Amino acid sequence: MRSPDANAELALLLEVAGTPKPGNVDRHRDLSELRFEHFLAGAVGAREGLELAADGAAVGPAFERAVAGMATQQGGNTQFGALLLLVPLVRATREELSQPVAEAVVRETTVGDAAAFYRAFDHVDVGVGDPPAEMEALDVRRGSDAVPAVEERGLTLLELMERSVPGDDVAREWVRGFERSFAAAERLADADGPIPDRTASVFLTLLAERPDTLVATRHGEGAARAVTERAAELVDADALETDRDAVEAFADDLVDRGLNPGTTADITAAGLFIALEHGAIEP
Repeated sequence: MRSPDANAELALLLEVAGTPKPGNVDRHRDLSELRFEHFLAGAVGAREGLELAADGAAVGPAFERAVAGMATQQGGNTQFGALLLLVPLVRATREELSQPVAEAVVRETTVGDAAAFYRAFDHVDVGVGDPPAEMEALDVRRGSDAVPAVEERGLTLLELMERSVPGDDVAREWVRGFERSFAAAERLADADGPIPDRTASVFLTLLAERPDTLVATRHGEGAARAVTERAAELVDADALETDRDAVEAFADDLVDRGLNPGTTADITAAGLFIALEHGAIEP
């Protein structure tokens, strides 16, 4: 039986192996500066931080260590958002991997966890939007330089996540009890076929439901809505089974245009971890 940290690493590997995942790196597609092997190395590098979470370490330091390990590969940011979901979920396995326990884990985060979260930004560049003027001192892009402001305001990591909604759907998962992550796990369990194929299918259904916040941050809400509308057309047509070529073409088009629904991929990875831990899927 695999440990929770092993399942979290496996979830990251299975997520990037799924294809086609429109706009994202998968085993058939690279982006201009991010390649498939960078994601494989990032998943392996994150393992030590995931082990800390499984052993009961605080969420913030475990997350920082996971990001630091992820960042040792040459591609840059591969799985920052996925790790921000996985670390508290792995920590929840100390009791039970359920939504109530995961919610309790994030409620118990501290100012120290928030400080470690900011230090994680020292290890890698992350695509985030400009904060409101009143939040400038808390701009995550300042990394550890923003820690004094975090400590002065006494903000816990959950409180920081609450301030990031609605513009960041990874933060929304923290605030909403990881609802889409658990729903993704159920869909993975109910789907048929090899796990990479299930992963691609669930990714597309998630993308069809909500505009991806990474796309919205980088390219605007209109572009994010257009991507979701196209995904919804393909899901309605059951294209993954009846017209896989249409999904492949959509995937190539998004890569060519630089539209990367990375937040949807993060939630897919979290769903994979939950499904693996619950024994609902098994490679």
